[in-house]
Amino acid sequence: MIERIGLAALRNLDPERAHGLALRALNAGLGPRGGPLTSDRLRVSLAGLDLPNPVGLAAGFDKNATAMDALSRTGFGWLEVGAATPRPQPGNPRPRLFRLTEDRAVINRFGFNNDGADAIAARLAQRPRDAVVGLNLGANKDSEDRADDFARVLTTCGPHVDFATVNVSSPNTERLRDLQGGEALRALLAGVLAARDGLPRRIPVFLKIAPDLSGTELEQLAQAATEVDAVIATNTTVSRDGLASPHASQPGGLSGTPLFERSTRVLARLSVLMPDMPLIGVGGIGSAEEAYAKIKAGALAVQLYTALVYEGPSLARRIAIGLDRLLARDGYANVTAAVGTDRDRWL
Repeated sequence: MIERIGLAALRNLDPERAHGLALRALNAGLGPRGGPLTSDRLRVSLAGLDLPNPVGLAAGFDKNATAMDALSRTGFGWLEVGAATPRPQPGNPRPRLFRLTEDRAVINRFGFNNDGADAIAARLAQRPRDAVVGLNLGANKDSEDRADDFARVLTTCGPHVDFATVNVSSPNTERLRDLQGGEALRALLAGVLAARDGLPRRIPVFLKIAPDLSGTELEQLAQAATEVDAVIATNTTVSRDGLASPHASQPGGLSGTPLFERSTRVLARLSVLMPDMPLIGVGGIGSAEEAYAKIKAGALAVQLYTALVYEGPSLARRIAIGLDRLLARDGYANVTAAVGTDRDRWL
């Protein structure tokens, strides 16, 4: 009841202001408590990380790593904060966040607004040690060497996280997505992996890709990304098919319900191209059934963000509970046993 009242109040505010207030409310203890739900069916090993459940928080919700303690108690099995860039940057001009209520979606064009790697590293050093926490790596908009920016952030923040994600798929930094192709991606990943190897302990490195890649581009990416530890499919889309909201024409990345089918098809295709690569399904997840569909399409774990705008932070626990029931219903002993069992539907 309190969550529903709070969500109704926040929806009357500017979306970016509402987001800031939601983080403050979580830090004030107004969110769910109790930690991640877990069971023998839900536990999963992702690139060497032992997750209590596969339901993760996607990057972008806690950009500056200010609410990790509170978020670790909401039911998520793992958290990803950021994106962080080497230097602080304000991002794109406001307004830059739009609710598409009719479509259960959001458009954002933040442009990697964040406090910078040094400030975020200091917060990560105080992170909850009983949670799996990773960082999304970004590049400064005005950088002369964006590929090197990812390695620099990892060097600064890597000692304090359990994994790092190379984010070359945001549509809100000009020409960033060009780094997803062929030789550019190989060179970028080589630098990041070298930085990883220089850390006090080895952590897995993930790659987050766009949902708008052609079949040929996806094949080239799969060939170039064999050395990462997992792939996150997908980031937001620049597509605007079938939207009803008056904000539909706003530039930026679209997330939420309209992204579900597109991102799931990319996920399934990637599971064919990279059969031994752990995959993380993101895009349009707002229920246990949708999380389950991602897993059966090829994902070992999932992440969500936009649905929290409409359902609140208790959604993570509800999805984990529902996912456990769905696995039990279908006779799967664990998440891993269900991975890819319905992939052909999406190809």
